[in-house]
Amino acid sequence: MTTPLYRRVLVKVSGEALMGPQGFGLHQPTVDRIAADLAATHALGIELAVVVGGGNIFRGVQVSSQGVDRATGDYMGMLATVMNALALAAAIMRQGTQARVLSALDMPAVAETYTRPRALAHLDRGRIVVFAAGTGNPFFTTDTAAALRAVETGCDALLKATNVDGIYSGDPKKDPTATRYERLSHDEVLQKDLKVMDAAAFALARENALPVIVFSIHEPGSIPAVVSGGGRATVVSS
Repeated sequence: MTTPLYRRVLVKVSGEALMGPQGFGLHQPTVDRIAADLAATHALGIELAVVVGGGNIFRGVQVSSQGVDRATGDYMGMLATVMNALALAAAIMRQGTQARVLSALDMPAVAETYTRPRALAHLDRGRIVVFAAGTGNPFFTTDTAAALRAVETGCDALLKATNVDGIYSGDPKKDPTATRYERLSHDEVLQKDLKVMDAAAFALARENALPVIVFSIHEPGSIPAVVSGGGRATVVSS
């Protein structure tokens, strides 16, 4: 068995990844496949955290453009991430792996309220921790939540699951000449103006020398492959 490169990682999964071929909501076979990948990664002996988005259900930015104030729209988006987190945690549990949902918004009837000591205790006990409700504050994306939680919980790397197998010089769906990078430094990402994450999230990763690994969530087995140094991905490190 390949020795994992990391002791503890956080995986950022977008809401859109959970809707699979559908245009909205949760596609259960896709949720189950991602849960199986997470469970397989955990089985390698890696302590694992997840931040999930909510764009498959609700986008605060979009509704704010239709008259709802931005802060209210963002809180509504946070609620969507809680629903996704509950669905993903349930799917992980069906794989036979323990999982806990920790929400940045206080809603004890459905999830534990996030505190750093609680998150660390669950990770130390071998449970996959699924972080919900972003940072708990409007005007911050779930990318920022992923970088924040990864730093707070002492993760060795942040795995950003996307629709493509790494970072390209341009949009590979629009530019056939776009080339894929194998490795980049944080400074190179800024110099080349490559859109890895939003500015606040990337600044946090850079300041804390947190490696960011960008890979495709659509390839079965991609998560355990990436943490073991295989698969197709772009590694951003200091």
